[in-house]
Amino acid sequence: MNKTTAYALLFCFASGLASESLAKSNAATFLQDTIPARNTISASESTNTIVTGTVSDTEGNSLPGATVQLKDSDSGTITDDSGKYSITLPDTQDEIVLVFSFLGFQSKEITLGNQTKVDVTLTNEEQELDEVVVIGYGSARRADLTGAVAQVNSDELNAFPTANVLQSLNGRAPGVQVIQNNGAPGGGVSVRIRGANSIQGDNDPLYVIDGFPFSGNPTNLNNSDIASIEILKDASATAIYGSRGANGVVLITTKNGSGAGTVVEFDAAYSIQRLRNKLDLMNGSQYAQLMNLQAKNDGLEPYFSDSEVNALGKGTDWQDEIFQQAPIKNTSLSISGGGDNTQFLVGGSIYQQDGIIKGSDYDRYSIRSTINHKISDKFKVDFNSTLSKLVTARRDSEGGSRGASMIGAALVASPLSSPYTSDGTINNLADDFPFVSPDLINPFYFINEQSTIITANVILANAAISYNPIPEITIKISGGIENRDDRTDNYRSRNFINSNGSASISTTQYLSRLNENTITYADVFNEKHDLNVLAGFTYQDFTTKFLAGSGAGFLSDLYETDNLGAAETPGIPTSGYANSVLLSYLGRVNYGFNNKYLITASFRADGSSRYSEGNKWGYFPSGAIAWKVSEEEFMKTQEAISTLKIRSSWGMTGSQAISPYATLNRLFPGYTVFGDELYNFLAPGSTLPGDLKWETTEQFDLGLDLGLWNDRIILGADYYIKTTEDLLSTVRLPSSFGYTTTIDNVGSIENKGVELSLFAQLFSADFRWSLDGNISFNRNKVLSLNEGQPILTNFINVITIADNFSIMEEGKPLGQFYGYQEDGYTESGAIKFKDLNNDGEISEEDKTYIGNPNPDFFYGFNSNMTYKGFQLDLFFQGSQGNDIMNVSAISSTMDYGQGLNMPEEVLTDNWTPQNPDAKYPKISRNSSARVSDRFVEDGSYLRLKNVLLAYNFPLKKSKGNFLQSLRIYASGQNLLTFTDYSWWDPEVNSKGSDNRLGIDHFSYPIPKSYTIGLNATF
Repeated sequence: MNKTTAYALLFCFASGLASESLAKSNAATFLQDTIPARNTISASESTNTIVTGTVSDTEGNSLPGATVQLKDSDSGTITDDSGKYSITLPDTQDEIVLVFSFLGFQSKEITLGNQTKVDVTLTNEEQELDEVVVIGYGSARRADLTGAVAQVNSDELNAFPTANVLQSLNGRAPGVQVIQNNGAPGGGVSVRIRGANSIQGDNDPLYVIDGFPFSGNPTNLNNSDIASIEILKDASATAIYGSRGANGVVLITTKNGSGAGTVVEFDAAYSIQRLRNKLDLMNGSQYAQLMNLQAKNDGLEPYFSDSEVNALGKGTDWQDEIFQQAPIKNTSLSISGGGDNTQFLVGGSIYQQDGIIKGSDYDRYSIRSTINHKISDKFKVDFNSTLSKLVTARRDSEGGSRGASMIGAALVASPLSSPYTSDGTINNLADDFPFVSPDLINPFYFINEQSTIITANVILANAAISYNPIPEITIKISGGIENRDDRTDNYRSRNFINSNGSASISTTQYLSRLNENTITYADVFNEKHDLNVLAGFTYQDFTTKFLAGSGAGFLSDLYETDNLGAAETPGIPTSGYANSVLLSYLGRVNYGFNNKYLITASFRADGSSRYSEGNKWGYFPSGAIAWKVSEEEFMKTQEAISTLKIRSSWGMTGSQAISPYATLNRLFPGYTVFGDELYNFLAPGSTLPGDLKWETTEQFDLGLDLGLWNDRIILGADYYIKTTEDLLSTVRLPSSFGYTTTIDNVGSIENKGVELSLFAQLFSADFRWSLDGNISFNRNKVLSLNEGQPILTNFINVITIADNFSIMEEGKPLGQFYGYQEDGYTESGAIKFKDLNNDGEISEEDKTYIGNPNPDFFYGFNSNMTYKGFQLDLFFQGSQGNDIMNVSAISSTMDYGQGLNMPEEVLTDNWTPQNPDAKYPKISRNSSARVSDRFVEDGSYLRLKNVLLAYNFPLKKSKGNFLQSLRIYASGQNLLTFTDYSWWDPEVNSKGSDNRLGIDHFSYPIPKSYTIGLNATF
């Protein structure tokens, strides 16, 4: 069945319904408000003027059942099975406008004048989104882009429920690596565009929401509020943002109202989450065997008799105790509409996620409103606002050793211990057996007797007025505000082990004000010269205020954090203040000749109050060229290549990378005792202020866009190399300086790589099947450091090991793991380490490179199939070649003699004289370990990120179209994961920064989930 046949079927149902409705007067009134009946204009209202024509899509297929309506009237008609229409016009209007519309297509208005035959082509809504791309301070046709820009549309963003819209970007765009730090509700997400550029600063991109540069991750937005996301990757695209563009720019465009009448959109989804896989830990009997084995190897009497071991059974499964099935409820409603001069949208959403660890949850409540009003032919005003309230209950106590954190305790707690005593109180696990470490805390203390509640109120609002003195010139003045009030309440009850009650409150107020003033000139000369010139200046300031108080020793848990004054020992309150200003001048020229040759040049100058005198201003130029080869005459004779564009760009961007007062000699308060008196004082800190310059990133990009067979196959390819100079880093100072550290411009980092993307429309008739995928290769290397000296990072202390396990060194990637290489076991079952310098001793000199957390490549692959109303999507995402430092395994597999539960394989594969090549050493409290390649695992994975089955109801078959569209769906997230990583999940990043990338230290696991939902439009 082809498109024309499908449209004809729609027409048959629509016209049949119209005939039936005309026979019923009460139904006819209803139909006039929805689908007009055929030729409903009476003879008394009309003349003999009849307008005819055909309505079709961009591929030339007719559109049966399309609506042709007289504007501001209920009168109209619908097209027949050939897409043809005929309408008789009234003589009561001087200017007649016809509105052509069809579900899934952009509406079009035509002013008739003297025309009696009007053929109309309607554009598919999805094609319209793909055609226009948002860029910095403007927009452009995709075909005219000279820079590297990726787009993620609304359907992809809403493919599955996420607490953070950034999670939806994972695997969707080449060169964009999304790392979910953990699986906690509302947990952090790290985004890297073409690798990491900075040691001292943040490597996350700049997020711009409806033109406002936003601080941090855009957790205030609901996915359904977003129309599209554009990702600016190369310097040509990002240099217009100057000192904040080095890490890439993510432009988020939210939905606006339209002038096509009032539309109500309702979305609802319900999900169930569960732990993706359980760790294979020892049961009660196996645990007793391991304890006896340790006692035997250490010359002690066994803790359990053989009969006790055989009778113990499975015992307590602590993973079952703390993990649960947890729901996600996501609901949104928006109302949009308007007319020629005014369009509006108002909506709200509620996102509620319970965590798979008991007691953890995340709630977000948002209200959005937009209004666009055309005052006159020369003036236009726009307003956008988002009000959000975020409430998070944390139960993701991570890190630690010997069960000192909640997640760690759940893994090492003895299966022979019960969560509660016979009287219902929480059991103190350290008292159950004499060999259990006193550090071990029952995880239910963290769940039931300790709370961390984070509440945030976020306001983002901006308004703009545009003035067109002539059609070619647009003057735009805009202003915006971002205000965020955070409050964190921590309370540990009197029932928590060794606690008499403690409470703390911290609040942060963040305010940013923005003013942007731009003028744009756009015109086409002689039908060949397309010129667009932008100039402007901006001002933005940033103010942060901090306040904290605490107290310990409460008579009752009644108040929790509501009355710090009830504490026996009040803490010393603290407060803080920081302010910085960024002033910028910017300009850009886009020139196209004959729709073949494109040139872009931009420049931005940023002045920041954070930097030293003489270094406050940074200058960031860029340039790009593109050649649309497919538009050349010599390409017109061939049919295979429909699009071929070669582009190249160069530019410089920056990073502020320091706190507001890092270049100033600040004084810090303290207390000291003279005699019997306590005095407060002000003294310099331990960091020597430096004369600092900007971190500057220079980037070159070479790209190719290729479309084959009328763009049924589209290939994109980019090669880039970017180098960050004047790298800011903390440097240790000799003690004679009086300061311990300083911040200095000490080095440089290089990222270079290749990005490939492919789209293929395999079938496009009744059965539609499209495939798209991308793969990205990035190589990160430290080029230089201060005097060539390496910097050891990532110090861990988990009792059994206290050492650094990462290094920054010239010629090596950022975050390289550093430690010892194992060399089997000694004759007594202890771990041997390689003596790399052959000096007969194992020392720091024998440490070497043992792993790399940066992937060789990462990728995403999507399959979309539709047949009639059915839709099936499969989305795969993965990473290859990255290593994980499994810090969780140190105490969970090597800390013997402390009564800790461990993976089953520790019991079944430990060293004995009969098993000298075992995975684990001799089970003895005398066993020792070092930071070694033992704990470095391959973190590669391939994941079925989402599978979706949906049905779109054919509403044209129903009576009336009050309900314009209805879609129901079922989906699953993270259902299949192929990996060799031994712990809960390979998609982990406990520490959340590039110097500490690829670390798993008792992280909150990422769940898998099942979702049902519906989307309805009225």
